[in-house]
Amino acid sequence: MLAYRDALRAHQQLLNRLNVYPVPDGDTGTNMALTLEAVVRELDKLNGTATMHDVCRAVAHGSLMGARGNSGVILSQLLRGLTEQLGGGLDAGPDVVAGALVTAGELARKAVVRPVAGTILTVARAAGEGALAGSRSGAPLVGTVEQARLAAGRALAETPTLLEALARAGVVDAGGAGYVLLFDSILSVLDGRPVQPPAEVPAAALDAGARVEGTDPAASAGTGAAASAGGAGLPGAGAGGPGDAVDLRYEVMYLLDAPDDAIDAFKEVWSGIGDSIVVVGGDGVWNCHVHTNDIGAAVEAAIDIGRPHQIRVTDLAEQVQEERWVRDAAREPEVPSPPPPTSVVAVVAGDGIGRIFRSLGVHHLVTGGQSMNPSTEQLLAAVEATGSRQVVVLPNNENVEPVAAQVDGLTDRAVRVVPTGSIVEGFAALLAYDPDAGADENAAAMTASAARVLPGAVTRAVRDADTPAGPVREGDWLGLVRGKVVAVAGSPDGAALQLLESALAPEHELVTVIEGEGSTPAATRRITEWLHEERSGVEAEVHHGAQPLYAYLLGIE
Repeated sequence: MLAYRDALRAHQQLLNRLNVYPVPDGDTGTNMALTLEAVVRELDKLNGTATMHDVCRAVAHGSLMGARGNSGVILSQLLRGLTEQLGGGLDAGPDVVAGALVTAGELARKAVVRPVAGTILTVARAAGEGALAGSRSGAPLVGTVEQARLAAGRALAETPTLLEALARAGVVDAGGAGYVLLFDSILSVLDGRPVQPPAEVPAAALDAGARVEGTDPAASAGTGAAASAGGAGLPGAGAGGPGDAVDLRYEVMYLLDAPDDAIDAFKEVWSGIGDSIVVVGGDGVWNCHVHTNDIGAAVEAAIDIGRPHQIRVTDLAEQVQEERWVRDAAREPEVPSPPPPTSVVAVVAGDGIGRIFRSLGVHHLVTGGQSMNPSTEQLLAAVEATGSRQVVVLPNNENVEPVAAQVDGLTDRAVRVVPTGSIVEGFAALLAYDPDAGADENAAAMTASAARVLPGAVTRAVRDADTPAGPVREGDWLGLVRGKVVAVAGSPDGAALQLLESALAPEHELVTVIEGEGSTPAATRRITEWLHEERSGVEAEVHHGAQPLYAYLLGIE
């Protein structure tokens, strides 16, 4: 599982580029990787006396609770099928592994209300059949997994012939490509074979329908599938999709506590309001995924039979548009230009936030934030990559500031750190950025500009606590102003409204709302409507940041 997590992370962006079905929103690699991150977190809880049964239970539970998106939910069911067989106390020999792979494919297919040929389901079924043929021929464990890998690779190569959307875009199925990486990971552990690094997406392949002629399937899918397919060339990583319009606008996901015997009727209700329906789980706990235009009905169906929680709603139309922006940017030829006298390096978390920073003039981005602080080495590399003799660094988090402060002494460039403790302060700082001015002049102006913003955030409590805003229970939504709890509520918009009510003063004119993990279109609408009704003199500006941990980042100016 650790090797598979690492392989998915390494291939994440390439899998995202392959993602055109069911919606070309560019998140398959991210969702599969996040699902495995949840598995690894569950495995980390085990101690040295854990049995195979304990490990399998952790994999099944972690993947169920942490599954993201259509591909992540299907992957969790595949892992559940594997662990049901492997956790039964039998030695994991060729026959048991082959049976587990067959079961995994069957369970995944049953979880999807309307299975479609040419997807990860096709690849999973082929993998099980290949493993079964290998074990029946007397192949050892490595040979059985190898046969599963070969069969999966061949099936992946054929996905464009089974699904028109893939053929039109010139890609193999992204979820299937991600599943093939599981077998590469198993073989790397069993036999020491290296997992091949992802190939770069050729620029020509970013045009819808473009093909990478003469390359092997492994290069274009990032999985090494060519050997499996007999060396036949495969379509490359294209950019197109099934259509210009997203017919079903919202992706609704939640965990559902409900009796197993109520799930079939629940699926029937969902069948009438949406598509891309995947419901996985059992023993009273389910992970549910649907694309729909009726968010209310999708949630009400769960309330009728049980308790939905950790509800996530994604605006697919917006996500598809953002993915197009990314692809369009990748098509733009890079025109070499001399670096400005002073460049800016910013620490960001979330693709949407990164795009906003780039639009404001940032030259290099470093991934990081509250839970994943970048190293001094990473910041130093970004500073030197700017090519400028003077550089301003925006840490955008108080935890990152001390690390950023070390960079100036490690390079011959003049590096100044603007003490931005939040993303919204970083945005404000850039309003005063002048690329032709020196680092000292920029740092002074940008610091003053950042100080004019009152930063707020909405996040979820991970433990019980007592705060100045009252008692907090795990799962409550918290409103923070400069890191201090000022609001406690049962919903992200409830926390945001309490925060705004306590923080807004008569002189304030603008609230910037940055949507992240846990936000919903409905919650955002309640925030903007409240501002319009209760603070009519305050303008609201909404951006999609896609940041983890924080449902909303708020900037009050």
